[in-house]
Amino acid sequence: MSAIEPDTKDWTWVLQHPCPECGYVAEDPDRTALGDLVRGNAALWPVLLAAPDAAARPGPDVWSVLEYACHVRDVQRVFSERLALMLDQDDPLFANWDQDETAVAERYDLQAPAVVADELVAAAETVAAQYDAVPADAWTRSGRRSNGAVFTVETLGRYHLHDLVHHAHDVRDAAARATREAYDAHAAAYGAATAHLDDAVAHLRERFVAAVGTGARVLAIGSGPGRDAAALEAVGLSVRRTDVSTGFVELLRAEGHEADVLDPLTDGLDDPLRPGTPYDGVWASASLLHVARGDLPLVLRRLAEATRDGGVLHLAVKEGTGEGWSTHGSVTAPRRFTYWSENGLMAVVEAAGWHVEQRGYGTGSRGERWLDLLARRR
Repeated sequence: MSAIEPDTKDWTWVLQHPCPECGYVAEDPDRTALGDLVRGNAALWPVLLAAPDAAARPGPDVWSVLEYACHVRDVQRVFSERLALMLDQDDPLFANWDQDETAVAERYDLQAPAVVADELVAAAETVAAQYDAVPADAWTRSGRRSNGAVFTVETLGRYHLHDLVHHAHDVRDAAARATREAYDAHAAAYGAATAHLDDAVAHLRERFVAAVGTGARVLAIGSGPGRDAAALEAVGLSVRRTDVSTGFVELLRAEGHEADVLDPLTDGLDDPLRPGTPYDGVWASASLLHVARGDLPLVLRRLAEATRDGGVLHLAVKEGTGEGWSTHGSVTAPRRFTYWSENGLMAVVEAAGWHVEQRGYGTGSRGERWLDLLARRR
């Protein structure tokens, strides 16, 4: 195992400032939700550890999914110990833990992925249950790290959660691949299950058409089986169908549509039918909810740059906090979802070069909350 450069940074600043890499904002989660957020993060790792290349490093100086998972497992255990000390003792001093030394000494690279997955989930459940059981008057109890940093139970939990969120961000490419492969494998079934355009989506389509204007050229991000694109074309728009899933693109092409495999995070967005001409609008309904939180600002900025001044964005995501994995409906393989609050999403959209004009909420077929925005390119 080649050496990884030790992380000697003091990350306690994330308790005061958003993390520019993973997008974590310490003040956002309700402290009573810490347990569930820890559990939600833990659900990521068994999915990624099941991949055949989980032990392969993407580069000689970057941990593999397996090594990150071993670290996250041990983070759960360390914070469980520290939380127990804080609840049992007055202002305890935590024992020092060298994460990089532990990774080498315990040969993270040689551990069994399936065993690590089970251990990580169990460790996460243990500390999550501890957070669930914190008495209302105990959140201000204190504890100290060996470098002098002082935490309360609440700030320890928020600091702990950042560690988990940040490492999920570190393996986001693997998570994106798992989600993409889930859609690839179930493209036809998903298309059949979502063929009907319900009234709520029809209303959002009408709002978008009224804002962008008949005859507009629209970039559809995450076209899927093409239901929304067909509905937009039926009322006079010109739509470029794109998706990160090759399964969906092949399905669209088999039905006679022009369609492109496109990742809005990394691929060029220029319209091949109208080179150099910006789009009049972007339709991103239930697609960008699969983008990692730390990557959405860049995606939205790139979409803004590909859209004319005054152009229109429709964006719909699931409302909530944190991330989750789902195997519901016609797609039985796990897919990652990133949940957004209204204020958090609006801040990201506005900072990316859009001005939010309208926003709304809806309820999905399983009772989930959806958040939609209509914005214009500034």
